[in-house]
Amino acid sequence: MRVLKMAAVMIAVGSLAACTTTEKTASGAGVGAAVGALASNSVGGAVAGALIGGFGTYLFETADGRCQYRNSRGKIYTTRCHWR
Repeated sequence: MRVLKMAAVMIAVGSLAACTTTEKTASGAGVGAAVGALASNSVGGAVAGALIGGFGTYLFETADGRCQYRNSRGKIYTTRCHWR
């Protein structure tokens, strides 16, 4: 149980460094998985938490129709989401 709590803290810290929409969605899924695993003590809870966390973060990040992307030189830019 202590290892899971440490993993949750590490994922939460990693989510602070995310800057593109994809990175934020992935970190949201990771945090959701950690919370789901801690809350339910099961793999199913972790999977459900990952789905809810990832999808919720994605919806929040793209609510205004703008997404952040990283080009081949590493520069981050914001523009209209490709899927819209």
